[in-house]
Amino acid sequence: MAEDRMTARCACGRVVLAMRGAPIVSVACYCDDCQEGARQIESLPNAAPVKNSDGGTGYLAYRKDRVDCTSGREHLQSLKIRPESATKRVVATCCNSAMYLGFEDSKHWVDVYRSRVQGAVPPVQMHICTRYKTVTAENSAGVPGYPGYPFKFMVRLIGARIAMWWPDGRDARDPSARRRL
Repeated sequence: MAEDRMTARCACGRVVLAMRGAPIVSVACYCDDCQEGARQIESLPNAAPVKNSDGGTGYLAYRKDRVDCTSGREHLQSLKIRPESATKRVVATCCNSAMYLGFEDSKHWVDVYRSRVQGAVPPVQMHICTRYKTVTAENSAGVPGYPGYPFKFMVRLIGARIAMWWPDGRDARDPSARRRL
């Protein structure tokens, strides 16, 4: 059985991320940091929109060991909304496309911007941090919304972390199996 693979590309096509397997979860986040990060990225010259029409930012959360930059790594630049923040938003400087959100404190996942993913993108499974939502819009798709980080979101992240250490032929403890951004 062939393994699922998806790609994310910057607007000009110079930067390509390859993701393998299914994402941990597909979310739209409304937290104040994601809104500010999107504003900062969207203010860059010729940058594509980052936020959805309702103010949320769509992400596909992937295990860090399942994402690799296959092209254009030299164009990737980290941006922070505050110097002390552990969160970095990574942009392709060739066209100012938001590519992914990562964490300096070595979290085990990265959030790839949904807007950069090519092909059949999984639907949003939950809206998180909706207490920060600034745009009132009807949720006609019936996607559940949570004021913070719901328990099932955290369980999925913890489950993904545990799976990285479970022997499956691509054990993340094996340095040859690691894919780092």
